[in-house]
Amino acid sequence: MTPPPLSPGAADALLFDLGRVVLDLDFTRTLVFWASHAGCDVEHLMARFARDELYRRHEKGEISDAEFFAALRISLGVELSDAQLVEGWNAIFVGEMPGIKPVLARAAQRLPLYAFSNTNNPHVEFFSGRYADLLGHFREIFLSSSIGLRKPDAEAYDHVVRAIGVPAERIVFFDDLAENIAGARERGLIAVHVTSPGDLTAALAALGI
Repeated sequence: MTPPPLSPGAADALLFDLGRVVLDLDFTRTLVFWASHAGCDVEHLMARFARDELYRRHEKGEISDAEFFAALRISLGVELSDAQLVEGWNAIFVGEMPGIKPVLARAAQRLPLYAFSNTNNPHVEFFSGRYADLLGHFREIFLSSSIGLRKPDAEAYDHVVRAIGVPAERIVFFDDLAENIAGARERGLIAVHVTSPGDLTAALAALGI
């Protein structure tokens, strides 16, 4: 499906993914932390870590953090405490994406901003405090772990569109994953695949922002 061209006045709301669009992530940092405390190679953990059904259920709030980390400890074959697993889990956050703060500040003066993230409780607790000022630009942040729905499922987009109260075709959605872009377009949103900060600024410029 070819997205419609962006032009000034084409949107009534902007919807942002958080990871790799607003907040910079590097999962290698997590693996390095765990490996250093478990006394094993990063490659060992990389080969054993999987974004499987348990991972997805954790992101939808269907299982507790304790249950998820207990299963993770087994799948990785490591003996790390929950505290060590959580600290490593949150090491994924590098900081703000380059240049995102003024971009969001400028955009928020023109249109209402929202965010939609596939995430989990430990990450939410971490980034909500660490990046509170930056995230304050959003009128609402939809979290998979809170709403029980995650991208790219159709019902997840439908839920967010209803909550925003703007027709899907008047919402421009920014995400770094192709599967999430495809899912959004199937539900009628205008979706922009963000592979670099330049993709976001170019799209906003096309919208007259």
